[in-house]
Amino acid sequence: MRRLIVYLNGEPIGTLDQDDSGLLGFRYGPEWFNRPDAVPLSRSLPLQGEPFRGKHARPFFAGILPDEGPRRKIASILGISERNDFAMLERIGGECAGAVSLLPEGVAPPAAGELRMRELNEEELQKIIDELPRRPLMAGEEGVRLSLAGSQDKLPVVIHGSSIALPLGNTSSTHIIKPEPERFPGLVATEALCMTLAKAVGLNVPLVAIRSVGRKPCIVVQRYDRTISPDGVITRIHQEDFCQALGLPPERKYQQEGGPLLRDCITMLREWSTAPVLDIRDFLDGLIFNVLIGNADAHGKNYSLLYRGGDRRLSPFYDLVCTLAWPELSKTPAMKIGHGDSIETITAAHWKEMTQETRLGWPMARERMAELCQKTMTALRAPNVHSAAGDDATFERVARIIEERASSLFQSLI
Repeated sequence: MRRLIVYLNGEPIGTLDQDDSGLLGFRYGPEWFNRPDAVPLSRSLPLQGEPFRGKHARPFFAGILPDEGPRRKIASILGISERNDFAMLERIGGECAGAVSLLPEGVAPPAAGELRMRELNEEELQKIIDELPRRPLMAGEEGVRLSLAGSQDKLPVVIHGSSIALPLGNTSSTHIIKPEPERFPGLVATEALCMTLAKAVGLNVPLVAIRSVGRKPCIVVQRYDRTISPDGVITRIHQEDFCQALGLPPERKYQQEGGPLLRDCITMLREWSTAPVLDIRDFLDGLIFNVLIGNADAHGKNYSLLYRGGDRRLSPFYDLVCTLAWPELSKTPAMKIGHGDSIETITAAHWKEMTQETRLGWPMARERMAELCQKTMTALRAPNVHSAAGDDATFERVARIIEERASSLFQSLI
């Protein structure tokens, strides 16, 4: 039997075990379970004295880890099986999304406010960014224990003023740097444009900026699951994505692979959010915006919940990208709107069908769609949205796709 201690904001709340057959098991500690202010680690792991085994324990913990491509490389570097969730968490589970950390028994988490980091000059940062495709999340680097879900190369860092540092051990990061993949030129400019456009139309999104590291364009995203006090103390905010909340493993993030349906997501918000009316409205806005920008990759792990002070709320939106800018990418929506099989051909009729499936009011949804269409077309002409891409050619190409889609949907609603 192997064991990791599971921490939430530095407090031990339970144990993750792996038995001799490789099966995972999670159990809340009695000290945590009996506390009057105890909160569950996940909607799919409600507070109980009995352990969660196998398929009940795995979705949340596997959901912390990187996706297949980076995971395969990390496993090779660390000399472990890529299918071994426990071994992966044991090696890289110190700095994860939200407020969760996993540490071996006998290894104490840092005291509140303790910071262990390594300042990086521009040359060191460039070397790390250049190496990320071969060494995701700096796997194997001494003192570095970073884990983030997703398939894109990314680097969690601490940014304070103009300085950039690498968090060590269990130290919290404040930002994520995502370099542009070679096979998707213009991705950084496109994501910066879509995120800035989202903010301009009223969606809740984290701050983003474009930064060149050497000659590599990167997007720098401020972490919404972290807060920084005036004296510089970084505090984690617990979060989980929709797949984790619904008890679905990460390999089932797409609807066509057994992943969540929109009906599942909205039912979960209706039952679990502490402000369901607001969160369902905002989630609907996010769905509409993703269709307007032509993002077919808005899957179950690209929506999350934040847990703070007893509240369970929809998180800010992230990974907003016009995937239609790359014709070779799949046009099948990660979560279908009605029976729409292509992001290119979703109509008002598909949206109406979706509202019936999810028990939402069509007049309200139609009003939100018309309003977002108008706001999107107006915001595309705003100087700050134009400049966000940092590249006129990319802006013109992507803005044309979005404007045509917004105009077409708006006309169908009149």
